[in-house]
Amino acid sequence: MKNLIYLLLVVLVFTSCQQQKIGYVNNGTLLKDYQEAKDLETEFQGKEEAFKKKADSIGQAFQLEVQETQLKAQKSSQKKAQELMGGLQQKQQLLQQQMQFEQQQLAQSAQAESDSLVLKIKDFIKDYAKKNQYTFILGTSDGASSVIYGKEGTDLTETILEALNAEYKKE
Repeated sequence: MKNLIYLLLVVLVFTSCQQQKIGYVNNGTLLKDYQEAKDLETEFQGKEEAFKKKADSIGQAFQLEVQETQLKAQKSSQKKAQELMGGLQQKQQLLQQQMQFEQQQLAQSAQAESDSLVLKIKDFIKDYAKKNQYTFILGTSDGASSVIYGKEGTDLTETILEALNAEYKKE
């Protein structure tokens, strides 16, 4: 019985002496400087530009159609003119709905990619913590921060950013 108490005491002393390894990362810096995030942003800016050009092109074509229809309406009877203008209104509504739908699809796609990227970064940090025997890796950003002070050497932002970018280059 006495040996069991000594054994428990020794185990307790050793476990209480173990140091916990803690670090933190600046999430804002990771998202801003991670090459895959930059590439995604560039890709979606291109898609957004293409959408704007398409919308402008469709808008210009519709304006020409409106002008042509107005000329026809001036030469037609009042009933025929109302029919022509009613058709234009329906077409305008359809075009607006189509553009709104495409814009929503683009925004949803961008959000899904962004969410996927954030999840990928979190998974990478978890793996990094396990491989490097960290007990905790905390996150901080410019707006809301859970880390007010970090001892020099505990900021893992650059280390993790370099590792993330290196892994991304491999892909």
